[in-house]
Amino acid sequence: MATAREAAFRLLFKMEKQGAYSNLLLENSALLNALDGKERALATALVYGVTERLLSLDYELSLYLKTPVAKTNPAALCILRLGLYQILFMQKIPVSAAVNESVKLAKRHCSFAAPMINAVLRKTATAGFVLPPEYSEQYLSVKYACPSWLIEQWTREYGEENAKGILASSLEPHGVCVRVNTMKTDLESLKSALEREGVICENGTVPDSLLLSSLPCAVDRLEAFQKGWFHVQDAASQLCAAALNTKNGMRVFDLCSAPGGKAFTCAELMQNEGEILAFDLYRARVGLIQSGAERLGLSIVRAMEGDASSFNPTLGKADRVLCDVPCSGLGILRQKPEVKYKDPESLRKLPALQLSILENGARYLNDMGRLVYSTCALSCTENEDVCERFLALHPDFCAVSPLPQMQIEPFVTLFPHIHHCDGFFIAAFEKRGAR
Repeated sequence: MATAREAAFRLLFKMEKQGAYSNLLLENSALLNALDGKERALATALVYGVTERLLSLDYELSLYLKTPVAKTNPAALCILRLGLYQILFMQKIPVSAAVNESVKLAKRHCSFAAPMINAVLRKTATAGFVLPPEYSEQYLSVKYACPSWLIEQWTREYGEENAKGILASSLEPHGVCVRVNTMKTDLESLKSALEREGVICENGTVPDSLLLSSLPCAVDRLEAFQKGWFHVQDAASQLCAAALNTKNGMRVFDLCSAPGGKAFTCAELMQNEGEILAFDLYRARVGLIQSGAERLGLSIVRAMEGDASSFNPTLGKADRVLCDVPCSGLGILRQKPEVKYKDPESLRKLPALQLSILENGARYLNDMGRLVYSTCALSCTENEDVCERFLALHPDFCAVSPLPQMQIEPFVTLFPHIHHCDGFFIAAFEKRGAR
């Protein structure tokens, strides 16, 4: 039977080879499901931890390896990263255990490297977390395990203080935010049910939400989840759904819906009265939306295949249209730490796609309707710039405050270090004279 470290090694090695996302691997891992609760939690912490601290770990290793990190045997490198993460960032694990278990892994997967791994880990344990000089360009990148280009972008767009806040929050532990299904239960009843199952939770920062800080098992194994009493959804995403200002009986289009959280929240806010068409480009993800709606008992949600950038006149008009567009994901590093390692060049085509989806969404809107644009990116080129371009091309639309309870400005940027949620952007538009 695999141990937590063995499972973490195999998952990290698979990520290294295939470029898979850590959260998707962890959600669908038979290796993890075979572990008991404590071992599963350790394996999950190791995979996320090594991934989010990769730049820091490789810098530390470069100080002691005789060959460049990039030329180190891939299996040996994965084991070194695992061991070093435990030594530097998991204070509850004894150094001796981190080193000895790493050597055992090496003997199973790359026995030739076991002596080297033992020596390097012992040296790093003695030296501790070594940072470059504070005045150097590398300092913040190593300290916060973030590429320099992204640090420079956030500093330029949001200021040095906010940039450091975003960086620090990306490495902080966070719980699982969930929204109560108000069609089946209420917040206090859900909280009591979860606590009976061994979940440690507290009220979230938005209405009808809970923050789960400790779980005895995977979320989908909880009885309350299987009964459809809640769905997992970050507070920022819940605020995005609220920005639509839906009412009972409305017709709503969610153009980029999967996995469906915003559509589910809208259905609950509408008391399951009306119609919500939830689209995704891929059939498998459409099935994910539909199964979620069925579990929650939300009959007004209808999942459909659809290209968000292509107009379909047979769909008719909607009272509300949500364009939660494909984006860089730079606001959700806590959930998908590998996002920060993307090539920035690969992100340059996103604004054109995002604008095309927003313009397409506008074509579906009723005259008295509301159009909401959102991303989980902290990037002005994907957020404000797209919205300003849309307004310039469509003078019949005006921006309105999406969350008047938070601010009166037409565009809302949610920062993780300020608002205690994912990094998120929300804008709302209405046709001029429609209010």
